[in-house]
Amino acid sequence: MSIKVENITKVYGEQKALNNVSFEIKKPEIVGFLGPNGAGKSTMMKILTTFISPTKGEAAVNGYDILSQAKQVQQSVGYLPEHNPLYLEQYVREYLAFNADVYKVSKSRIEDVIELTGLAPEAHKKMSQLSKGYRQRVGLANALLHNPDVLILDEPTTGLDPNQLVEIRNLIKSIGKEKTVFLSTHIMQEVEAMCDRVIIINKGEIVANKKLTELRDGQEQTVIVEFDYRVEDAFLLKLPNAKSVKNTHDFIYEIIFSTKEDMRSHVFDFAHDNELKILQLNQKNASLESMFRELTA
Repeated sequence: MSIKVENITKVYGEQKALNNVSFEIKKPEIVGFLGPNGAGKSTMMKILTTFISPTKGEAAVNGYDILSQAKQVQQSVGYLPEHNPLYLEQYVREYLAFNADVYKVSKSRIEDVIELTGLAPEAHKKMSQLSKGYRQRVGLANALLHNPDVLILDEPTTGLDPNQLVEIRNLIKSIGKEKTVFLSTHIMQEVEAMCDRVIIINKGEIVANKKLTELRDGQEQTVIVEFDYRVEDAFLLKLPNAKSVKNTHDFIYEIIFSTKEDMRSHVFDFAHDNELKILQLNQKNASLESMFRELTA
């Protein structure tokens, strides 16, 4: 078991940030930790990385107890906190070299993680010269530096532009084929794009723990499409299994289909047949979104 949490409670003064939380994560698996702001996500991650101690309860990472074997936990975990702490006057390679010394890993590993995280074009710069997205990449590169068995990522895609977002998503999915990845987010699309399972927390308590495949078993799906030209709702309703259409903004439409079949190919064919260009085409898991709203309202 990569991560095992049993009855963890954390109290700050009179505030109970976590209340009797329990869950398990196996290797390899990518698990999304979902919840509204203030639900307890960051507190849980700080406990698992031994940054803070629980008020009561037990947890183990890679079989190491977070209290009695804290050093072994730290050696086997890669952690990217929500507010990525960087020394802004250091150069990228200088910063990674410093941490390589801390982890006692070969300097050759620095170039490996730079290549892996797409940092090469900016690796010659100081941290203060980097965009927020590239600073996030530096944090991810640092988390991977010692080749940990478990990655704990707190809001890992914060500040990334759309192209960087796709690249980091693909990287995390690739890492998740061999390692355990536990990532927190409040963005539903991130969970759908990367995760095998979702754990939802609200007001310090676990309110759902489900595989994404279970959530996709519903008989409805929502496809979001943006065309280069306005389309009448009546035409889109002629698509097979189309149940309803909503024009959400400009030329962006949400189409609800009453089927489990992935309908994006049908929307693509519709655009081609009607000489329309598709600017974006995504599938939204209505089951996950509605469940999140219901459980965290």
